[in-house]
Amino acid sequence: MRALLMERFGGPLTVREVPDPTPAPDGVVVAVGASGVCRSDWHAWSGHDSDVVLPHVPGHELAGTVAAVGDRVRRWSVGDRVTVPFVCACGVCAPCREGQHQVCLHQTQPGFTHWGSFAELVALDAADVNLVALPDSLSFTTAAALGCRFATAFRAVTGVGRVAAGEWVAVIGCGGVGLSAVQVAVAVGARVVAVDPSPGARGLATAMGAEHVLADPAAVVEVTGGGAHVGLDCLGSPDTCVASIRSLRPRGRHVQVGLLPPELGRPEVPMDLVVARELAVLGSHGMAAHDYPAMLSLIGAGRLRPQDLVTRELTLDEAGAALVEVGRAPGVAVVTSF
Repeated sequence: MRALLMERFGGPLTVREVPDPTPAPDGVVVAVGASGVCRSDWHAWSGHDSDVVLPHVPGHELAGTVAAVGDRVRRWSVGDRVTVPFVCACGVCAPCREGQHQVCLHQTQPGFTHWGSFAELVALDAADVNLVALPDSLSFTTAAALGCRFATAFRAVTGVGRVAAGEWVAVIGCGGVGLSAVQVAVAVGARVVAVDPSPGARGLATAMGAEHVLADPAAVVEVTGGGAHVGLDCLGSPDTCVASIRSLRPRGRHVQVGLLPPELGRPEVPMDLVVARELAVLGSHGMAAHDYPAMLSLIGAGRLRPQDLVTRELTLDEAGAALVEVGRAPGVAVVTSF
């Protein structure tokens, strides 16, 4: 198969012919119809993830068609249209038994723990636990934006942040996950302040329904009349983490969504404010496959429109450059031709 191969951290990414994957007994192989280009892929390429072993094929936001099935798989057949969360859970550890697959103790992640979806084919583990059926009305291009950014934002807003109608939400960083968070928060009736230094990103945040768009997070407290009820760091940097916490009103909730690899520095969390204002500091890590139906229902009803976030469709030969430059152009890029 053709795949985008990484042979050195921070080095060139080249399309090569590599061996086809085979399914594990409990897994499947999916013929990739589309694969999103995400900041997490950039972290893998940069060497920020210890799970990545070279040579490596990145890519974890995917949708496609089941091409081969392991002999222990019961729920899926060749030809099924599917997507998958970026966390593939084992289904049997303690968190999985509690339904918290997104923090599985034995999770695998395509594009990180094994070769990913910037390829014609990708192997996925524990298929009966992790695969999500796609309605015929949902294109692979749109579905590819769900597996990391949109699903992560959906759970961060609705599940972890518990955003309620009428609350102020500050979204810090308006890349793919941030724009997704804006759209989800607006859909549940929140008032959104979106913060990003890029005029293009701020323009897209306005189109997603943000009430205010700012270049400087210091202005959040003023425009919300005392601070946000919920702040989301959707970029993942020491500065944006602290900015989200400082944007909160008393009893506010900070949700850390963007990755914070130690290589990029550790945030100096203002614990004096956390104590004085009784703030909650929360982490959010993806969304389990069994939680997808609620999100897909809202998409089917037109209340959520992840397709509006896709601003570029690429070939596999263009994916390497897009990965290296992720975040420089607003919106979501998706590889749709392999």
